[in-house]
Parts: sequence; structure tokens; C-alpha cells
Amino acid sequence: MANSPINRIAGATPPIVASQIKGLSDRAIAWLFVAPTIFILLAINIFPLIWTIFLSFTNYRVNRPNKDIDWVGLRNYQRILGDSDIWITMQATAHFLIWTIVLQVLIGFALAYLINKKFRGNDLWTTIIVFPMMLSPAVVGNFWTFLYQPQIGLFNYIVGFVTGADPSSFSMIGEVSLAPWAIVIVDTWMWTPFVMLICLAGLRSIPDSIYEAAECDRASKWRQFWTITIPMILPFLMLAVLFRGIENFKMFDLVVQLTGGGPGDTTTLTSIDLKREAFEKWRTGYSSAYAVILFVTVFGLASIYVKALNKVKQR
Repeated sequence: MANSPINRIAGATPPIVASQIKGLSDRAIAWLFVAPTIFILLAINIFPLIWTIFLSFTNYRVNRPNKDIDWVGLRNYQRILGDSDIWITMQATAHFLIWTIVLQVLIGFALAYLINKKFRGNDLWTTIIVFPMMLSPAVVGNFWTFLYQPQIGLFNYIVGFVTGADPSSFSMIGEVSLAPWAIVIVDTWMWTPFVMLICLAGLRSIPDSIYEAAECDRASKWRQFWTITIPMILPFLMLAVLFRGIENFKMFDLVVQLTGGGPGDTTTLTSIDLKREAFEKWRTGYSSAYAVILFVTVFGLASIYVKALNKVKQR
């Protein structure tokens, strides 16, 4: 014990430092260990946020660093909120957000409900279903771009086989009316397994004794589904909606790989529009105000939603 690492470290500690450490309370020692992590988090998260808010009130351009920064007040915010093109982009984002969440929740819950029945080959099918979620968005984008090709794409041939339409008569990523649905389909294919896993965890957290008691009361399977399964899994469904809503609001890489925001600006989401303003037009102050508006929107909606989620969990 005398030659243990702790004793050697204690023996090598200078007497002055040792006396100071001995005088610290447990709370002070805890803060001493936590302080570096807090400092790193402040440097990575808080400082960029404060700097972005400051730049949003200026006309700063990052490609002109030597130019004097002029204070413009709320002008950037007024221009953004009064720009009709921004609202069109918001509508495109809302279309993508709503439809992906609806489809992922419905399909994910249905898959979780089936897999929870524990049939033969259950584990194999679970692994196959979860596989798309393991892929990189860049890989998924390139993969589905190939599938969507009018001449050689498998997707068009499947649609043509089912509907009887000519596979080369339409392009999912080249037509204004189909391009938004193209990215909805791909995102649903990729992230439905995530929702399924959350729903599956919720289904398996329901005690079997509740269903046994319902059967003793002669409740039908349909009655058990609506009075037991849905109410008890609802917090998990709402949690899945929260996670996917936040992530899809920030969607960027998948859409860039599939459509690049086109055709035209049909699939230009707010994240793509923000990137163009910041790194193509170099309107740093304007794009900072844009980013702040998006942050406040997501944070506000998420806060309201979390309060509703907490009320559901407390029932």
C-alpha cells in the first residue's frame, strides 16, 4: 500500500498545494473538476450564440473583414420577416416537416406494434428495418438519386409496374410537383426505424398485468388498444415527434444530395437558404439575423411542446 500510485502522487505533491487542497470543501473540489467542461461548453455553444446575436444587428460581411461594422439595429430582422421568398421557403420547410413526421410516426408505430408480437424471425426483421438509419445521409442521398433516375432508376419501374405509367415519363427529382415528395419519401425511409425503436421501447414498457386485467374484464383487443396501448405509448410518440421535428427542421445534407434545393426553389428549405445567404452571398449580418429567427422559432415551439409532453406524462 505504501508504494501505491495514489501514495506516490500524494508524496510528489508540493506541501503548499497539498495544504490548499486539504482546505477545500467537497463542493469546491467538485467544481474544480467540472469547471474545465463548463468552460469548453461555454466556448463552443454560448460564445458563438452571443456573437451571432451581435452580428445580426450589423451589416457585417465576412468576405470584407477590414470594412467597418455599421450598427443597423432591427433592419435585418425587418427585411427577413418582410421578404416573401423567405415565407415561401418556410412553407416548403413546413410541408417537409409535417409530412415526414406524420408518415414516420404512423409507419414507425405500425412496425413497432408488429415486431412487439415476437413472431418467428423477429430479430432478423428488426435488424433489416433498422439498417437505413445506420447509413450516412450522403450515402442515402446518392443511393436514392440513382433510384430516382427516369431511365434506369428502380423506383420509376416499380411505380410504372403498379400504375401502368411509362417509367421514363416522369422524374421524381426533376419535376416541381414531385420533388418535395421525393425528399419526403427518402427521409421517411431513412428515419422511420428511429421512431419504431422509440415506440417499441414504449410498447415493451407496458406491464402485461394490465392487459391480463383487461381480459378478465372481457375487454376486446380493439378496446385494449385504444384504452391501454395508445394512452401509455403516447408520451413515447410525442418524444419521437419532438426529436424528428427538431432534426428535420435542420435538414440540409440529404436535400442537397437529392435535389440541391431545386427544381427552382421548390425544395429549398430554410437551412439551405441560410447557407446560401451566409456562404454564397456573404451577407453575414443578414444571415445571422436569419439564424436567430430560426433558433427562436425552434426553441419556442420545442418549449411549448415539452410542456405539453410533461402534462401527458403526469396523467
